[in-house]
Amino acid sequence: MLHRPTDTSGDERRPTARHDLPDRLHALARAHQVPGAQLAVHSGGTTRAVHTGVLDSITGEPFTADTAVPIGSLTKCYTATVVMLLVADGDVELDDQLGDHVPELRRAGPPCTVRQVLSHTAGLASGPDSDHVAALTTARYLQAHCTDGTLVMAPGTDFSYSNAGYVAAGRLIETVTGMSWQEAVRSILLEPLGTVPSFIGAPGAPGRQAARGHSANKAAGRTRPVHQNLAPAEAAAGALMASARDLVALALAHTHDGPGGLLPPELAQEMRRPVPGADPGVLADGWGLGFALFQRDAATWFGHDGNAQGTSCYLRADPRTGTVVAFTSNSNSGADLWHELSGELEEITGIPVPGAPARPRPATPMTPPASPTAATAQCTGIYLNGDVEYQVTMSDSGTLALSVDGDVPAPLVCHEDLTCDLVDPSSGRRIPGGRFVRDPRTGAVDRIQLSGRMARKSALV
Repeated sequence: MLHRPTDTSGDERRPTARHDLPDRLHALARAHQVPGAQLAVHSGGTTRAVHTGVLDSITGEPFTADTAVPIGSLTKCYTATVVMLLVADGDVELDDQLGDHVPELRRAGPPCTVRQVLSHTAGLASGPDSDHVAALTTARYLQAHCTDGTLVMAPGTDFSYSNAGYVAAGRLIETVTGMSWQEAVRSILLEPLGTVPSFIGAPGAPGRQAARGHSANKAAGRTRPVHQNLAPAEAAAGALMASARDLVALALAHTHDGPGGLLPPELAQEMRRPVPGADPGVLADGWGLGFALFQRDAATWFGHDGNAQGTSCYLRADPRTGTVVAFTSNSNSGADLWHELSGELEEITGIPVPGAPARPRPATPMTPPASPTAATAQCTGIYLNGDVEYQVTMSDSGTLALSVDGDVPAPLVCHEDLTCDLVDPSSGRRIPGGRFVRDPRTGAVDRIQLSGRMARKSALV
């Protein structure tokens, strides 16, 4: 049973919203089977934080404003910020070759720069499943999964989300500072931000509670605890645990409302500058150095999404106004909660939070299917991203299907501009999934990008 929501704000300027927001968070958590959640909103120089529920469905221990939640890929924002602080100190240049700072990659490493690694434009594969690399050291991980031979595209030519790239960024931090990644991020960034350090797989900070992830099965009405399985070598890509207020503190370090002297304004601006020619597809409207970029009206917000085992967390910040919205939850169904809540925040708080990428994409079964074209036939084949295999097939009627690592194929709709939608077999609902990409030299379809991850067509078909 969920504990009633708590509002830790001191802001009395919007009395109606003050009462609506905790109640709405609580109601949505119940509706989406989310055991516990936090929401922090910074606006006008004031942070308002609310939370609801329990941090563990077994123990029933309540969430608090300081409960640390595994934030998954939001860790990358912290890792990128530490790298930029090293840039500020003159220890690293953004256009240095990655191998200049990572000894394991000096011989067989990819020919990419630090800037390209931070912006997911280095051409690196996403990285292996955590269970497959649990026993590897960071050095062994990089030598096996961050090489010239594993590239899915030429560095600097497009976008492909990569955990492996951030393993390399973490190793860069270690070689430059002489500290472990955890020690470096703690002393260089977390302590100046006033954030109590908390990491997956490490002893917890005294007195700080940690939330447990949960898997919600809405059809069965069950919610069960799950264990984190992040490999130690992947720490720089996803090991941090933080509260929504901690995420606000990070974002404020990148705006004029943040602590002075931590990150030079010109470098904060550089992190928010969109990388030319890089299209993150369904993940965001653009990408900078460590941050996704989202359009809302005339404003460009920065942030990131993070999913660990059974957690869903989100950060959005408007650098023009210093407005920040951060959300954490300890359930995989927290993603649905966030999407519904973020759509209501403008009415409740007056803050228009950007939602999905602004580009129009067909997303319902009401949209007429695209006519089969010659280009559609070019989309078939086997595509590889590291150890992951995507197979696109075509039926006699000209419809496409996608199978991942040999799973049951799911319908795939390709449009004339080569964007594609996945089709939910149970409902027929179309879900924007990605795009096919042509070789600029030959015009042939040679890659597919799904959920921001690029895969290259195999010649061995």
